[in-house]
Amino acid sequence: MHLHMNAADVREMVTRLFVDLGAEYDDAHDLQENIRIDRGRCVARCYRVTEMFAMWLIECGVVQFYNAEGDMLHTVNLFNELQPQRIAA
Repeated sequence: MHLHMNAADVREMVTRLFVDLGAEYDDAHDLQENIRIDRGRCVARCYRVTEMFAMWLIECGVVQFYNAEGDMLHTVNLFNELQPQRIAA
């Protein structure tokens, strides 16, 4: 068995944290999302708003938040923060 994180739940959490970290509400709710594919597998999702970005490292279950200069602002361990769904492998 492995854990499956719901992308919509992660996106909602990222939006909330962008606002908590100082992003404008409207900017945070209009975030850009990019998906990184490696050998046919989704390995990361990147979220960007004005002056900040976040990266969800899917295998690690970690979302890291950065400012425009690349300084890390916050880290979230999704295995601890969200209630992931267990699915059969």
